[in-house]
Amino acid sequence: MEATVAERGQITLPKAVRDALGLSKGTILKVELEGSRIVLRKSVDDAVSRARGRFKLEGFGDTDAAMRAVRGQAGADDGEADR
Repeated sequence: MEATVAERGQITLPKAVRDALGLSKGTILKVELEGSRIVLRKSVDDAVSRARGRFKLEGFGDTDAAMRAVRGQAGADDGEADR
């Protein structure tokens, strides 16, 4: 596959590449040089940071209570929490 550098230094990644990596508008890519190669890496942190704070923990007082429930641990107050 090939991509041509436009007048302003932009390139368009082929659709097959975008689809295979799940790239969409606004996805952040890390640009690195390895010798004479340009390496583009999808920023994993980008997806995590965009999702952070968007989900509510309904039914739980705080994150710790939700994590105890997910792990199947008893509440910290009753002294039965697995460590």
